[in-house]
Amino acid sequence: MMQKAIDAHFHIWRQQDQPWLVGPMVPRIFGPYEPIRRDYPIEEFLADQKGSGVEKAVYVQTNWAKEDFENEVAFLQKTAEETGWPHAIVSYADMTVDDVRPQIDRLKKYPLLRGVRMQLHWHETPAFRFAASAGQVIDPKVRANVARLKDYGLSFDLQLFPAQMQDGLALISENPKTNFILTHAGMLTDMSEETTEAWKAGLRTLSAAPNLYAKLSGLGTFVHRNDPALIAYIVDNAIDILGSDHLMFGSNFPIEKLWTSHAELIKAHRDAVANHGAAAEADIFWNTAERVYRPV
Repeated sequence: MMQKAIDAHFHIWRQQDQPWLVGPMVPRIFGPYEPIRRDYPIEEFLADQKGSGVEKAVYVQTNWAKEDFENEVAFLQKTAEETGWPHAIVSYADMTVDDVRPQIDRLKKYPLLRGVRMQLHWHETPAFRFAASAGQVIDPKVRANVARLKDYGLSFDLQLFPAQMQDGLALISENPKTNFILTHAGMLTDMSEETTEAWKAGLRTLSAAPNLYAKLSGLGTFVHRNDPALIAYIVDNAIDILGSDHLMFGSNFPIEKLWTSHAELIKAHRDAVANHGAAAEADIFWNTAERVYRPV
C-alpha cells in the first residue's frame, strides 16, 4: 500500500494578489517563470496531485504585498472552508518591525494558522538573494520577534543558505519552545564538492537543535528539473544527519510545475525514501508534518 502523505509546502494564488507575478520577470532562483504568471487555484493543485497519496497539505506564504499579510491568510482560510484544502497555513509577518505582535494578533483569529515565514536567505549570487543581508537572521528585531512566536504556539519556517546556518543555530537555540522548519532542505545550489560539503556541514550545525525540522521540498530549485539522483542524494544525507523523524515532504507546487509533474516529483521522493524503510516513509510523508504543523 502507498504511504499516505502530507504535502508540507505548497502554494496557490491569484495573480492579481502577487506583485512579483504582475510586474516584469526578474532573475529568480527557480529561473524563468512565465508559465506560472497566472492564477493557480486550489482546483488545479488538486488535479495536479490526484492519485499521489497526498491527503493533507500545508500552504506557505507567497509574497503578497506586505500590507496584505492578513488578506492572504483570510483568502486561504476561506478557500479551506469552501473546499477542504489546505489543512494548515504558514503566513507572512514582517519580523523586522519593532514589535510583530500587532500583526500576529490580527492573524490568530484564523483557525488554520500554524506558523510564520519571512524569507531570510542571502547568497553571494545576487539572483539567489532575498534577505537584506546575510546576517538578517540574527538582527536584534528579528530575534525579538521570533522569540514572541512561542506565546502564540506558532512555528517559524526558516529559509537559509549553508553559510547562514551558524547564525540560524543561534536563533533556534534561543527559542527552544518554538519549532523551526528549514525550507528546501537547506538550499543545496550545486553538486560541486565545496558546495555539498558546506551544505552537509550546515545541516550538522543545525542538527544540534532538537526543535529543528527540515522540508524535502524545492529540490529542483537550482537545477530546474526533477532529478531523482539529486533528490536521493539530499534525502540520504538529510536522513543521516537529521534523522527521518525531523524531515517532511513538500512539493513546492506550482514552482516545481515549471519543469515536472507532481506525479514524477513525488515518485522521485518516494523512491529515494523507500531505500530507508517503512519507518522513514511514515516519518517523512506523514508523521513529522502531522506533529509539527498539526493539519486539521
